[in-house]
Amino acid sequence: MRNRIATLFLVACVLGGCRSKPAGASTPIGVDKTQLVTVVTEDWDRFQAVLRRYERSPGQAWKPVGGAIDVVLGREGYGWGRGLHGGGAPGRPGPIKREGDGRSPAGVFGIGAAYGYDAEPKGVALPYLQATAELRCVDDPKSRHYNRIVSTANTSVDWKSAEHMRRDDALYEMAIVVEHNTRQTEPGAGSCIFIHVWRGPDSGMTGCTAMPLDTLETIASWLKPGASALVALPRSEYDALRGPWELP
Repeated sequence: MRNRIATLFLVACVLGGCRSKPAGASTPIGVDKTQLVTVVTEDWDRFQAVLRRYERSPGQAWKPVGGAIDVVLGREGYGWGRGLHGGGAPGRPGPIKREGDGRSPAGVFGIGAAYGYDAEPKGVALPYLQATAELRCVDDPKSRHYNRIVSTANTSVDWKSAEHMRRDDALYEMAIVVEHNTRQTEPGAGSCIFIHVWRGPDSGMTGCTAMPLDTLETIASWLKPGASALVALPRSEYDALRGPWELP
């Protein structure tokens, strides 16, 4: 009987084609993503992290690019964010990212446009907009523009709080959007998350990922529009999700 079942299965495969689990079926990192940035901490509450880069051809394994880079996160560490992995924790333990909590969002996120002080930065392929004095990223959950970058030159101000994209310091000399809470934006779930310039290795941020300017410029010149994803996790979650999410 067992042999007969095996024979019937083989015949069905030959005639109709055997269907296997599609590549990437369990991972939030789509096959269209050919560049990966991972930022991993040693625990949920630590703001020091290590960034690594990878790339692949479609359907192939991830291969490392360059060496490990020391970066900093939100001063309180990580909290599950809203991104390509879904909304909040994907059945895993850990805090949830909220507005003003000092945590960077954990999970998998798309990488969006870049903003900066230069009119035309060299080598940046991402969509780029020069930051002017009027440009704001709105972090007031009550605003209809919450978690959006808008200009006060053509937008009615309905917020009480917003980030100046043209700052008096160098933190946003280059700032790359992390697409957290951008799809079906939830008020209060966190806003204005960037990869930008740090104050130094011993200073945590309010919720972003930060590094030296020259390092950030190297990464910005490597990133391709629509091809990149950010995986931001503490070590325990990275190790637990390495298989299901097909991480390097």
